[in-house]
Amino acid sequence: MIHACWQQWLPAALADPELRNLLGGRDWQRLRGLADPDARSRFAASRLLLRYSAGAALHVPAEQVELAYKPGGRPYLRGCDQLDLSLSHTKDLVVVGLNRRGRIGVDTELSGRRIQFDAVSRQLCTPAERRRLRVLPVPEQERELLRIWTLKEAYTKALGQGMRMGFNQFGFGPDGGGSLQAPDGSPAAEGEWSFDTFELLDRYLVSIACQDSGLSGSGDTSVNTMLDEGFMGEVVDLLSRSEREESPSSL
Repeated sequence: MIHACWQQWLPAALADPELRNLLGGRDWQRLRGLADPDARSRFAASRLLLRYSAGAALHVPAEQVELAYKPGGRPYLRGCDQLDLSLSHTKDLVVVGLNRRGRIGVDTELSGRRIQFDAVSRQLCTPAERRRLRVLPVPEQERELLRIWTLKEAYTKALGQGMRMGFNQFGFGPDGGGSLQAPDGSPAAEGEWSFDTFELLDRYLVSIACQDSGLSGSGDTSVNTMLDEGFMGEVVDLLSRSEREESPSSL
């Protein structure tokens, strides 16, 4: 996990003459469409942090990292499915998660954010979580609710589901980072997943959902693992067309 305060990247990030090349076409167009100065700065810094972090992990220059987005908005590296990544930001903090062993999701909120239990409990919590939180003093209730919320955001981000997955259909226990539970509070099969929550910079709460699917953490240059199916399909089609054009029968 990597974090940065996006304001520390300014004004150098926005003044960089290579910013357009570093962001890429889609992100550059999106940046130009943002009218609010803070939104523009935060967006540029967060995408640069993604690219530089991925470049460092892959041992390639940041300008060679091609960032793309799945239909739900989840970022991924085009042509490289060996490295999974996740992004979250709030206020002046940007958090990036990277994982070479499986999926990853990160989420962050201000640790002092207050959430009214009665207003969100049925949408956010399982029956077991509601029973446990209902008896807590209000300050503890709010802290625990925020921890549960960020854990669920991180987990559903990692799964690529986001808010499409009902937050009251799975829960987390009170221990440590959080153990995955069924709605009735019974242990759920976590399998290859681990979770953690911690405070950062005395202001933020950060939760991480990390999968270990058994992939090697060492460098892997196998085409089947380093290149995604869509990219390989385009390469195969291109080579096939090239062979047809160069074959004698096509003359």
